[in-house]
Amino acid sequence: MTAADIVAHLEERLGTKIKSKALEAIDPFVVVEPGDLPDVMRFLRDEGRLGFDMLHNISGVDYLEPDPKKLAKAGYEPHLEVVYHLQSFRHRHRFVVKVILPRWKGDQAGQLPDVPTLTHLWPSADWHEREAYDLVGINFVGHPDLTRILLSEDWTGHPLRKDYEFPLEYHGIRGR
Repeated sequence: MTAADIVAHLEERLGTKIKSKALEAIDPFVVVEPGDLPDVMRFLRDEGRLGFDMLHNISGVDYLEPDPKKLAKAGYEPHLEVVYHLQSFRHRHRFVVKVILPRWKGDQAGQLPDVPTLTHLWPSADWHEREAYDLVGINFVGHPDLTRILLSEDWTGHPLRKDYEFPLEYHGIRGR
């Protein structure tokens, strides 16, 4: 099944839950709303023709251009994306699903945006979601143990955000 076939099947069965698509991308994808994510992903996993039985990766991406001189050429509004890479071993096809989030919940700095957890669909989502939470600052609602996985619990901020300011000192240890 090609990416175009997968998207056509999704649009036929899920209709308005598919907000946009990009078939010309290197990794073709669809975009869904955070609230629709669990239903769309369950369909991708359970629908016999699709059978996406493996969640390879979840990535959090910060789309922020901090340099005002480059902002006009950036071509996007600041936002975060959660990118899900799926594979079907049985059908030997791959696909990508994206969720677009505001950088801050309610446009209030420091308030992490929410997206539902997928740990109930793919256990491998556990570590991937914790990493995206830890490094990018995405809150996975319903996650059974949403705690930092790479940084210590008392770390402040999320270092893969483009506006992150690295601390000069941590527990008396001075950086650069």
